[in-house]
Amino acid sequence: MRNAANILRHELIGLECEVLSASNPSQKGIRGKIVDETMKTVIIGGKVVEKKGTTFRLKLGKEDVLVDGNFLIARPEDRIKKKIKKW
Repeated sequence: MRNAANILRHELIGLECEVLSASNPSQKGIRGKIVDETMKTVIIGGKVVEKKGTTFRLKLGKEDVLVDGNFLIARPEDRIKKKIKKW
C-alpha cells in the first residue's frame, strides 16, 4: 500500500499532483493527474514537468505528501528497485 514513507518505491501514474515549486517558474501551480512518467519528467494533465529542481504535492487518499523531484530522477521501473538512504 502506498503511504508517505514508501511513495518513492511505488507507481505515481494516476495520483493527483500539484507543482509547488519548480526551477521553471511557469510550471509552478500545475495541477492534475499524473498521466505518464519518464526518467526525467512527469506528465501532469498533458503538461510536461521536469523532476529536477521541482517539489510536488501528491495526494494519497486524504493525506498530502511533499516529494522532492530530485529523489524521483530515474526510470520508474528502476526507481522502485532502488534503495533510498534518507527520505
